[in-house]
Amino acid sequence: MQAVLDEWLWQQEYWLPPGVSWRDIETKEGEGHYPLPQDLLYTLPLALGFIALRHVFERFIAIPLSRQLGVKDRIQFQNPFSPKLESFYRHSNRQPTQIEVVGLGKQCGLSERQIQTWFRHRRNQDRPSNTKKFCEACWRFVFYLVAFTVGLASLVHTPWFWDHRQCWEGYPKQPLEEAHYWYYIMELGFYWSLLLCVSVDVKRKDFKEQVIHHIATIFLMGFSYCANYVRVGTLVMLVHDSSDFLLESAKMFNYAGWRKTCDTLFVIFALTFLVTRLVVFPNRVVHTTLVVSRDFFQPFFGYYFFNALLLLLQALHIFWAYLILRMVYKFVFLGKVERDERSDEESEGDDLEEGEEPEEEEGSSWEQRKGAINSKLASLANNCVLSNLTNQRSMNSRLPKAR
Repeated sequence: MQAVLDEWLWQQEYWLPPGVSWRDIETKEGEGHYPLPQDLLYTLPLALGFIALRHVFERFIAIPLSRQLGVKDRIQFQNPFSPKLESFYRHSNRQPTQIEVVGLGKQCGLSERQIQTWFRHRRNQDRPSNTKKFCEACWRFVFYLVAFTVGLASLVHTPWFWDHRQCWEGYPKQPLEEAHYWYYIMELGFYWSLLLCVSVDVKRKDFKEQVIHHIATIFLMGFSYCANYVRVGTLVMLVHDSSDFLLESAKMFNYAGWRKTCDTLFVIFALTFLVTRLVVFPNRVVHTTLVVSRDFFQPFFGYYFFNALLLLLQALHIFWAYLILRMVYKFVFLGKVERDERSDEESEGDDLEEGEEPEEEEGSSWEQRKGAINSKLASLANNCVLSNLTNQRSMNSRLPKAR
């Protein structure tokens, strides 16, 4: 097995520039530690540890904090249990067509209106609560804030943080510092945990883009570590962490109903995101790997693969920048941020609104509507009679004068 991996996967032509072999970057006494591919094996059990830590964090910290901040969950109408409708909902379609509604109505002895109402209420029951969304945002906020703080503290004194040409000085014989090793391993383990939990987390409109982002990030970090692109990789992680914790904090206050605080944090996040992802990232990081690196070595497979992943991330940045600018437009011209453009899928307009009351049986609701219509007609008739009497009296009062 090891021979097969050495022959196909770990060929030095894939990972290292021409003229450099694995022996050239082997760890030697007194030269420090170089990145090794087997170091990445620790990220998988670390991801499981993050998932367990997240469960404990949400239960004992995030949920009590949500109560303190005033997060409230919507009161959802409980549907009467119907085995046929439940089976259709789970295995066939969550939003039945008109033909399917008619067929289900005949099977269950219900009207089309009642079938549509049942499915609308059932979809609302599967919507994630504000507490769940708050806990998810709180967990990510804590990690991104800690990661950004630690990453900035470990990079601010390095020469390549200020001069990006230093990222390639002496490449690939660049020893790995202990702080940057843990920075890489922790970030990679966290993104593995996000990818493993993507099926149970809140699904948003950009669900597919999020999955692509997590996969591209894992490949990018793993490849950059094995090819010893650690200096550039730490800069990429720092640029992303600089705005992520602002977004998660804005979400937290949005779910708590703190509108002014949410809007303020959103504006700060939008400015930070647009500057770091659309200006700093392409003009400094991508330019360094795409153009400056060619002054130090000839392009090889790793060069093209690494830059392709960076350009994929940049395409996702442009997509998210479009969503953010839409929200900025709403904030400027409507005076508030109505909703996260990446809001969960079940927040669409066909579902039950915030103040909508659950419907009763068709017969009783008809009687209620009939009574309401009759009362309105009676009120309208009384108003018409009073108006006619008033007009008649005014005309009688003017008749003697006319004579």
